[in-house]
Amino acid sequence: MPKVDNYLARLSRTLLPLRCQICGERGDGDDLCRLCFDALPWNRRACARCGLPMAEPEAACGHCLKQPPPFAMTRAALVYGFPLDRLLLRFKFHGDLAAGRLLANLLADGLRDAPRPQAMVPVPLHRSRLRERGYDQALELAKSLSRRTGIPLRASALRRTRGTARQSELDLSARQRNLRGAFAVNLGDMPKHIALVDDVMTTGATLRECAQTLLRGGAERVDVWVVARAP
Repeated sequence: MPKVDNYLARLSRTLLPLRCQICGERGDGDDLCRLCFDALPWNRRACARCGLPMAEPEAACGHCLKQPPPFAMTRAALVYGFPLDRLLLRFKFHGDLAAGRLLANLLADGLRDAPRPQAMVPVPLHRSRLRERGYDQALELAKSLSRRTGIPLRASALRRTRGTARQSELDLSARQRNLRGAFAVNLGDMPKHIALVDDVMTTGATLRECAQTLLRGGAERVDVWVVARAP
């Protein structure tokens, strides 16, 4: 049967060649053409603590030196911008799970030398937002990442206890107030080293609140893994 499966996969690629998910031209193995892959804004120089893009890689940016975040480190594979924003918007708001799998692969590429946690925990949606959107984008990312890396997924370790206003509509101080007390841990054996998974990190307010909640719940170290970091 494996030989038949391999033959069918090769036949499918021949008859229905992969198309680039950004421009629609013929793609390569990761559903991207070479031009669009080369245009991806990789986040290779960043603050190691919060993932903020910088002119040179640093252990901590000025903000992290003044107010260290509760998470130990951040790996943001790319900088939020063209053409990555097209994939992220299709995945987050239009249910494009193929784009989600591609984003998970790009994130995995950016994690090759990252310290391995005991478990991954996705940033949860409140049930009202889940009903509205139909799926949880952070959970879908974490599922794909877990399959690729072999790191266990603890999808229910963290829950959102109340609905909140959309973070994109608020300034930084309002984002922090909006999220205060919005998360809780489920009772059980908490892994000591956890990676929080989400699609985009903007100000980091949501991830800070999640990390603090996990640390209060018994975790000893929380890292952040996101596809993209806003500059």
